Amino acid sequence: MEHQSNQSNIAYMINESENEPELNLDDRNLSSLPEDIGRQKNLKSLSLYKNYLSELPKSIWQLTNLQVLNLADNKFVSLPEEIGNLTNLRMLDLGHNDLTKVPSSLGKLTSLRFLYLSNNRLNLVPDSIENLHELIYLNMTDNLLSSLPENIGKLIKLIELRLYNNRLNSLPNTIGKLMNLRELHVMNNELTSLPESIGNLKHLKKLMLQGNQIESLPESLGNASGLTDIDLRFNKLKNIPETFGKLKNLRFWT
Repeated sequence: MEHQSNQSNIAYMINESENEPELNLDDRNLSSLPEDIGRQKNLKSLSLYKNYLSELPKSIWQLTNLQVLNLADNKFVSLPEEIGNLTNLRMLDLGHNDLTKVPSSLGKLTSLRFLYLSNNRLNLVPDSIENLHELIYLNMTDNLLSSLPENIGKLIKLIELRLYNNRLNSLPNTIGKLMNLRELHVMNNELTSLPESIGNLKHLKKLMLQGNQIESLPESLGNASGLTDIDLRFNKLKNIPETFGKLKNLRFWT
């Protein structure tokens, strides 16, 4: 009876929000949604955070005016390719699920600015990510990634990249093309070195490297003149390049 009552309440809320731009169904113990949720053509923001959802009604992929979709902290193992229909999305949160991969159609979401994929079971990043040219924030922490695609260097508007708690053993040289990058968080991986191109990141301020296997740093790092914070703890470094002396803005390093 409690489940039926909850579903009735949700149906009522969905009907009431038919002409509203936002619908918040966070933390309501939901395991399913009514199919007619797709009628809400005016929806710009839909939040389903912290429920028990493992699939969504097909009609949800018809909500093409959505700009914000929060599916974090649910039970999703996979998502359909139809997610690529939501081409007006600016923020997509898929964190804290059980995803082993994300659809290649993710690359159709070319308006995305914020993408959260943290705390899943991802072991690869789809090549189609290169199409997300408007992305400024990408979070893929706490996954099973051992590598990044070379084309990640095409995300030229990226400001913050979070990759800690993965299995990365290297970073692609193309990371040096992320000319607007301000923060790079790669703690607790398996990195043994950094690419020479890291020195091209003139706007990089924070470089978080603790908990890796790094034995040496490239001389080019001294060219990343905007650096203010570097964390090198718990690595295997034997010396620091003399070019560190060129980092005049450095205020914290350990």
